Amino acid sequence: MALNKGGVQALICLIGIFTATGLARAEPPADPQYKYSTAMPPGVAIPDKVESRLGTLQFDGGVPDQATTDKLFDNLDFQRAVQAYLLALPPVNQLANRSAMLSMGPANKTVPIWEHLVDSRTVELTANDNTVYTWFWVDLHDGPLVLEVPPKVLGLIDDMWYHFVINLGFTGPDKGKGGKYLLLPPGYKGEVPKGYHVVQCPTYYVWPVWRSFLVDGDPKPGVDLVKKHTKIYPLADADKPHPSPNFVDMSGKPFSMVGPSNYQFWEMLNQVVQEEPTDTVDVTTLGMWASIGIQKGKPFKPDARMKKILTEAAAVGDATARTIAYRLRSRDGYYYENSNWRLPFFGGYQFEWQPGVANLDAAAFFFFLATGVTPSMDTKIVGEGSIYPWAALDANSQPLDGGKNYKLHLPPNIPAKQFWSVIVYSTQTRSMIQTDDRFPSVSSQNKDLIVNKDGSVDVYFGPKPPPGKKPNWVQTIPGETWFTILRLYGPLEPWFNKTWRPGEIELMQ
Repeated sequence: MALNKGGVQALICLIGIFTATGLARAEPPADPQYKYSTAMPPGVAIPDKVESRLGTLQFDGGVPDQATTDKLFDNLDFQRAVQAYLLALPPVNQLANRSAMLSMGPANKTVPIWEHLVDSRTVELTANDNTVYTWFWVDLHDGPLVLEVPPKVLGLIDDMWYHFVINLGFTGPDKGKGGKYLLLPPGYKGEVPKGYHVVQCPTYYVWPVWRSFLVDGDPKPGVDLVKKHTKIYPLADADKPHPSPNFVDMSGKPFSMVGPSNYQFWEMLNQVVQEEPTDTVDVTTLGMWASIGIQKGKPFKPDARMKKILTEAAAVGDATARTIAYRLRSRDGYYYENSNWRLPFFGGYQFEWQPGVANLDAAAFFFFLATGVTPSMDTKIVGEGSIYPWAALDANSQPLDGGKNYKLHLPPNIPAKQFWSVIVYSTQTRSMIQTDDRFPSVSSQNKDLIVNKDGSVDVYFGPKPPPGKKPNWVQTIPGETWFTILRLYGPLEPWFNKTWRPGEIELMQ
């Protein structure tokens, strides 16, 4: 075979490559007993014994013995179950919410409303006692529904996976004027008439919630607007008279919407998976749930071994969520260096480090402590919306002890266009602390609030009020820890540029 000049050069090059890689020369075997043995770099093979946090793991030529196999599979199931728990906080919270609300009456016909504000008898994740909540569920199994939203409200719709669907009211397409929203069920292919704000819902059950605001300290004007304008009816009945739904006043009633952290948690997750479309849930989350036996269209029947693992995983999952919530290690979740004031909402409303990269701690933190997902909580517009800095540790990074006395100093010119409030919550229930006070808070809406001569305000916490400071005091309970949220409604520029900053919560001697 004849080679031209280029072919000769190519052949020389190939010979050089083979020589450089050792293919053109013989290497001695790594094991003299075997002609074709190769030296293995560290980390490829496993020794016969491995010491680990699980104890001693035994292998025979790289294959685990039966005891090690059982131990490692138990560990794998437990690890996945803990992660499955954290990923399942959103739908389980929604089911707890829905089940409690529907105990007041059927969906599409019942509208619970806190006419006289939420008080400490309502056990719900970090609700406020500053605005009137209207909070209900609609069921789209029978087809499209029209929801007439009243004017002058601030609200949203989230689905059963706790995904944001749409804003209502001031931040929604009706711009606070009220309007008709057409809610379409999953996969709806029918005709869509004009004249509505059209909402394609990913799940059959969705949760509309809104707040109306006090007028000169009075909730009644907002309540009257809600009762006058709120309607829920099938699209097929759009041309017929529409009776008002049954409004249920929830104020002052013992009531709980917080989900469990025991084995029942898994049964509730399975219920949502079986009832709702899962096409908007990411494949990794669905895979994590499937790995512990929760998969759409299949029965959830864990054996005794798996049930024991799931029960423990729920307890550890709850403990992990509490650690993330109260002892967050990432400074990304804090407003300032050397401060315990925390961001309520980091990673955006989709909880991401960057687009397409989930921030798992941000999501677990939020769904353990809060309700209501909307991009409006992630906007920074001077004089609009609200800001929710919160703290669970004092100035010395110690838990807030209900048996001790503390002071929070708010410097002059508190940057809130509308009003501000400080509300105290139980670290156990993440709901308003239950004491002798119906409303465990201090607010600029309080007519008897004590303001210092320079315009600053001191807020006190403890079992008993400091002499002469009762209007600025929130009662706490010995033996119980607590956290607080400082709400700024209509935050102003000094908040955003950090020229105004709240003091740390100081232990009083």
